[in-house]
Amino acid sequence: MSGIRFGTDGWRAIVADGFTMENVRLVAQAIASYTKENGQTEQPVLVGHDTRFLGRRFAEEVVRVLTANGLTTYLVNEAAPTPAVAFGVKHFAASGAVMITASHNPPEYNGIKYIPDYAGPATPAITARLEKWIERIAASREVLTCSLREAQEAKRMQVIVLRPHYEAHLRRLVNLDVLKDSALHVVVDAMHGAGIGYVSGLLREAGVQTASIREQLDPSFGGNLPEPTDKHLALLKQEVVQRQASMGLANDGDADRFGLVDETGRYIPPNDVLVLLAYHLVKNRKLSGRIVRTVATTHLLDRVAAEYGLEVVETPVGFKYIGAHMLKGDVLIGGEESGGASILGHIPEKDGVLINLLLAELCAWEGKPIGDILQDVHGRFGRLFNTRLDVPLAHKQDRLSQLMAAPPSQFGPYPVKESHELDGKKLLLEGGHWILIRPSGTEPLVRIYCEAASQTALEHIKEAVNDWMLEIYA
Repeated sequence: MSGIRFGTDGWRAIVADGFTMENVRLVAQAIASYTKENGQTEQPVLVGHDTRFLGRRFAEEVVRVLTANGLTTYLVNEAAPTPAVAFGVKHFAASGAVMITASHNPPEYNGIKYIPDYAGPATPAITARLEKWIERIAASREVLTCSLREAQEAKRMQVIVLRPHYEAHLRRLVNLDVLKDSALHVVVDAMHGAGIGYVSGLLREAGVQTASIREQLDPSFGGNLPEPTDKHLALLKQEVVQRQASMGLANDGDADRFGLVDETGRYIPPNDVLVLLAYHLVKNRKLSGRIVRTVATTHLLDRVAAEYGLEVVETPVGFKYIGAHMLKGDVLIGGEESGGASILGHIPEKDGVLINLLLAELCAWEGKPIGDILQDVHGRFGRLFNTRLDVPLAHKQDRLSQLMAAPPSQFGPYPVKESHELDGKKLLLEGGHWILIRPSGTEPLVRIYCEAASQTALEHIKEAVNDWMLEIYA
């Protein structure tokens, strides 16, 4: 057993501990075997990487293994966002892509995402098959390799320029003309990640006054997590206020997630961003389609959908489930509360670069600061308050299972109306409130999501949930 497992979005481990050249070669061999098993040897495999430590070197190691297996590889010429590499799979008619990234994990981590030929996250069935191949190859130690020179001489390795093709696609999805006529002033925070120059470059091209921060290569990410959450965007909030900017936009380490700060320096949670985007696409763009959200994402999207007569689809946690619906077509927007989204006409993969550009487009279209637009949305559809509680399990999984099997019939003053088990256990309470209890797929803890119609109700629910969770340790 190799111990290598693909989680919600790929395999990640600490560099020089689990993430070693040997293990990277092992995963690359599994991907090569899977590709040959599917009869896709005539199509190229894209190989990309983000700005993490040794990212280029790990990508080249993947190329050495894939080409030794008789596959043609297209190595991206520079650090690139995951959504750009995913787009490249479609653009170059590839069998798939290998992306060297640990996304928003701490700097000491690196990882591998496998992107199949449909240009979205690998399904559980695909990752399970890859893990089977990894186990088999780890036991046999049959990993083929060749030198980069041999790969080039055999014409199985080609360095490609991907960025212009991806940016041309973004120009078709974003209305740059609206941006050209605006008076926007935007601060862009790349968080030292693979999105360096993408959002800021396209905004400047459109004539938007743009300031950039953390756009220098730094594999340590300034000693922080490259995660665009409230906790890690203090510098962006400060810059927006000091520069009197209209908004602040951020991306994580591989630029598949977004972050938004309003004109006052206030962080806008992803749940509210998704509502803003859905509102913009329907009201201003006059588009329609299904709204797909994960089981942990705000029900305020449901209110927007009801207003405009749109269908809402709820999925398990993980963008791969949203992507599966996008492949079927007619999805206006798919999003998750952790900061990932994609829209109609785009690949079935979350894309923080695209979302940030659409947020700038929204502000330009409405001619208002983002905070005022959000206030308008809340005035029209109401407001919901949400939070997430993380409770360590500490080897109490069996006790948690017992509690989840027979949850209370009431949380605080709110009776439970319905119970669903799409992913974890979701309890719908009277008053439009809800609770989701879901064990983490990557850490020894349980995540509890709560949403309520008022801050007071949310506090009551949190208190009741905390009391219930104490029973784990009783």
